[in-house]
Amino acid sequence: MQVAPATENVRTKEPDILGFFISQDPADLCVFTTYERFAYQGAMDRHNNSDVVARFFGIAQPILDGEVTLMTCREVSLKA
Repeated sequence: MQVAPATENVRTKEPDILGFFISQDPADLCVFTTYERFAYQGAMDRHNNSDVVARFFGIAQPILDGEVTLMTCREVSLKA
């Protein structure tokens, strides 16, 4: 699965995303984790409801081996 277009879209069109990371599990190359930091709740809502995210899940959903696990967390510590 090509993930670079998602990262490029965030970089160029979503300035209120403070951090966007896609990691691949070295023990299972089919497992990916994303970590996203938003400036405020509205930025997260706009991103999660965007056409780009809908397009990604439209492509990814049929080829996924299991359910997508989404967690929305409150950041409690940061090393800048």
